[in-house]
Amino acid sequence: MAVFVKLGFSEPSNISLTALAVCDFTLAVLSTWSNLCYWLTYHNVRLPFHSANVSYLTGGVQWAFLSTTVAWITAFISFERCLCILVPLKVRRFITPKGTFIAMLIIILLTFCPSFLLYIRYKFVWVFNPYMNRTILNTIPVNSEFAILFDKISFAICGVIQPLLAFSIVLICTVLLVVQLRKISFWRTSVTSAKSQRVQSEENPGASSSTAEASISQKEERLVRMVVAIATIFIVSYIPTCITLLCYVIFNEFNMFGVYRRLFIASGYILSLGQPISGSVNILIYYKMASKFRSVFRRLLRLDRQEQERHELG
Repeated sequence: MAVFVKLGFSEPSNISLTALAVCDFTLAVLSTWSNLCYWLTYHNVRLPFHSANVSYLTGGVQWAFLSTTVAWITAFISFERCLCILVPLKVRRFITPKGTFIAMLIIILLTFCPSFLLYIRYKFVWVFNPYMNRTILNTIPVNSEFAILFDKISFAICGVIQPLLAFSIVLICTVLLVVQLRKISFWRTSVTSAKSQRVQSEENPGASSSTAEASISQKEERLVRMVVAIATIFIVSYIPTCITLLCYVIFNEFNMFGVYRRLFIASGYILSLGQPISGSVNILIYYKMASKFRSVFRRLLRLDRQEQERHELG
């Protein structure tokens, strides 16, 4: 996040990548909290609250909705790169820093903020635990008709339709980007096989415009390849989430308070590992494929200075 701040927000791609980095960091924090609570539950640590149930409403739900936010930000980045390749001369008119910032706010408002509406369905209560012989904080579902109906509708929209739709957009855009990259690579190979660019421009007056378009594509190619790498990592890590969502829809007892409660918790534990790993890999992709990011990153950590001092000492 500090590197993107140093890079500035004059480019729309920096804004969307910064939003993705913030969400990845928040996912890591929520995942750490949820995993800690599950570990405490597994080892029967006596606390003044039920760690698994409380973490479900203080971290698990927010983590699930924020995963959808990450999915939509990734979908936006992939779609933006598709437009930059398919219509490079027109995309600058409507893909602006201000427009990208507004798009990020809308995505967060529509995907993450509804997670707090789940408190209509569940609430915190103090209950007596005979095993511990004390009163602890726990969560229970609200069984009113309105709460149950609201939970089903909100989960169908925010928990199933939104993430699966975002996953589909990322998958389609990634395939399109890969196809376009192959076309660009084939075109560049055919151009380099020619004797000289000057001879081509003299023989064909229209070659200059195609060369200009090629130079634009060449500038965008590194960023497109980076987006394809990010999207591919996301697709691989998000497949278990899609499977879990489908199980939640198909099996009524597959939830926090149902018959398959333990399986639900286990799946949540697995999912909480997948997304943070995906977010952690992103920084390696940035460092490997983005020269400006790598330069600022090394400058912030003073790696270049340390390397220079080692050469001087050597």
